[in-house]
Amino acid sequence: MKVLEKIALIIYSNIILILSIILCLLVFGWLDMELAGNIVTKVIIGETSSKVILGISVIFILLSIKCIFFDSSSKEQTKERQGVLLENESGKLMISKETIENLVNSVALNFQSAQEVTTKVSLDKDSNVTVYINLTVSQEAIIKDLSANLQARIKERVKEATDLEVKEVNITVKKVAPNQPEA
Repeated sequence: MKVLEKIALIIYSNIILILSIILCLLVFGWLDMELAGNIVTKVIIGETSSKVILGISVIFILLSIKCIFFDSSSKEQTKERQGVLLENESGKLMISKETIENLVNSVALNFQSAQEVTTKVSLDKDSNVTVYINLTVSQEAIIKDLSANLQARIKERVKEATDLEVKEVNITVKKVAPNQPEA
């Protein structure tokens, strides 16, 4: 169906382009209005040509309605945006972005100097994972060492748990948390 939709879109676009050019020529006076009117009248009045034009018009109206009101992405593409679909001979496994985000959060919170973590995961078409982490660290944290260890551990843990490659782990340290007064 995708090929048919692309062909219809190309034809539709070309017709709109031609009509737009004709309208511009009419507005600028480079095309005689009477000549254009006579051609349109002859095409519409002709028995066979009027039926063909009516059929094509109905098809384009339906295509326009489909494009305006209905999403052309398939359920499979929608699932891919929500996660990664893995398949083997036994069946399918959907790993959601939320699952990967929770996994990354648990890895990050295992580091003593990481206090608050928010994670966002994006997936490319090859199911490579890019992780974005916003982090609050303790005052004792050595940020450079923490980020390097965190990046390595996240890549390792996600690969271990999901068999997905982590392309990048991007860390933003939002703030350094103040020391908590001892009670």
